[in-house]
Amino acid sequence: MAMKKRWKITPLDKALQDKLVKDLEILPLTARILINRGLGDIERASAFLRPGLEDLHDPFLFKDMDKAVRRVEQALAKGEGIAVWGDYDVDGTSSAALIYLFFKSIGHEILTYIPERKSEGYGLNIEGLKGLGAKGVKVVITVDCGTSNHEEIIAAAELGIDIIVTDHHEPTSRALPAYAFINPRQDGCAFPFKSLAGVGVAFNFIMALRSRLRESGLIAGKGPNLKRFFDLVAIGTVSDMVPLIDENRIFVRYGLIELGETKKPGLIALKNVSGLRPGTLETHHIGFKLAPRINAAGRIARADRALRMLITENTAEAEAIAQAIDEANTSRREMESHILDEALLMAEGILKADTGERRAMVLASENWHEGVIGIVASRLTESLGLPVVMIALDGEMGRGSARGVKAFNILEGIKHSSASLIRYGGHRAAAGFSLSRDKVGTFTEQFLSYAGETLTAEDLVPEVELDAAVSLKEMSLQAIAEIERLAPFGMANREPLLCLRGTTVMDTKVVGGRHLSFRLTEDGARARGIGFGMAGMQGLGGAGFSLAFSPYRDTWGGAVKPGFRIREVSKTSDVFST
Repeated sequence: MAMKKRWKITPLDKALQDKLVKDLEILPLTARILINRGLGDIERASAFLRPGLEDLHDPFLFKDMDKAVRRVEQALAKGEGIAVWGDYDVDGTSSAALIYLFFKSIGHEILTYIPERKSEGYGLNIEGLKGLGAKGVKVVITVDCGTSNHEEIIAAAELGIDIIVTDHHEPTSRALPAYAFINPRQDGCAFPFKSLAGVGVAFNFIMALRSRLRESGLIAGKGPNLKRFFDLVAIGTVSDMVPLIDENRIFVRYGLIELGETKKPGLIALKNVSGLRPGTLETHHIGFKLAPRINAAGRIARADRALRMLITENTAEAEAIAQAIDEANTSRREMESHILDEALLMAEGILKADTGERRAMVLASENWHEGVIGIVASRLTESLGLPVVMIALDGEMGRGSARGVKAFNILEGIKHSSASLIRYGGHRAAAGFSLSRDKVGTFTEQFLSYAGETLTAEDLVPEVELDAAVSLKEMSLQAIAEIERLAPFGMANREPLLCLRGTTVMDTKVVGGRHLSFRLTEDGARARGIGFGMAGMQGLGGAGFSLAFSPYRDTWGGAVKPGFRIREVSKTSDVFST
């Protein structure tokens, strides 16, 4: 379904651009992109270009951090059982692996627990805690979960288990009865950066714990080199789509290097089945290759298999699990494709039958797997340009996943309809919920009514946010090298998107079955571009094209030259807005 899009070039602050160019000795284009990212201050821009480990914050600024590490110190001194309890997604799995491997590196084996998604659900549960208690566990460290588990934490205390919560989800208004609560978003927490992933909070915990155990003499010398864990931290951080600024930027910057050189058998095996060659990796390799495979284990198989892969020292075991996870990912993709096709047909039928303008879409089916509908809802939102809610029905219950658009807070929409729900949670862009089957109709009516009152037709026109208009001649290898210094790219630091205006497309050619190769010319300069998934546009040619693209260093064929990843194509100039 083709949609009209609005192209918008971020306005230029020439005076500020000139100052950055002079003080930082960078190209005007680099300065402009920094300003577009809110980095017009010289000190902040300089730190952004040169992120270092010395810029990490003091982990003891977290509320309850001192209390938490003292409890673990006590448990280690007494020989008490310790367990880590994670979530079944990539952030939770990588966090659990991080905690487990840290304790192993200081000579202590701890237990791990990842709940089964369908039968146990998210977070702590009493039966699982009873099982750990029966094995002698006295301290449970949660990672990427626990903030909303008030009743379960009370039950744990009655079992003689102290719960240390490390999490990053928004706290409720109720005080959490945990032994220690480490969450940067809670009231009274002095830690300056609030947007860590769960694995970032867990890493701060082991930083503080290593420091304390050094002081007490429970570990010899400096203890383990924590840089060896940055590969796991990068995977969890990128997969959870938190802003890649401040500590997250440092974690991912160093983590990508560590991931490229990792000695962990599980990550080596995972990279191999993902088709990744040795060498430098980028965030998209995590987001589109590694993370989906780890996620597949939690979505349609068991997440504890992925955890086992991440922590094993046995190469054969790692390879066997990685192969099984890769097969689960293939099944997940096939399932996702079938669900997407069915959902698109349903949506098209609804749109054809509509008498008025639709502002959102709610779909439900008994044929859908609850572990996959969130991914499909995201794709459907991109295709339709509407907020989308998908509900997987199973017996008398339904599980929903919702995805929003830029102008619409999806969580507020869910809250507005919460009288029909059993439970819900999420954030501005994505939310999940559960409800009984007989409430689906009421929920749909309430949600669509709220979206209709909140959104206008103009709100639903997707915007292509461009950093600058450039010429082919400007895109030198020096310019691309400076842009690469802005990496890693992700949330709050998106990959720069530039545009060419009035460019001639000499010809196009389908490559790899799905992609389109472009030959471009402009004022005597020539270049090649690649449009991934654009094979349907074959036959484009002529003068006057506008192209939105991200630049990169193209090393294909051995020669290094400027490359252009084409994202959007327009033959008309009226797509631009002021």
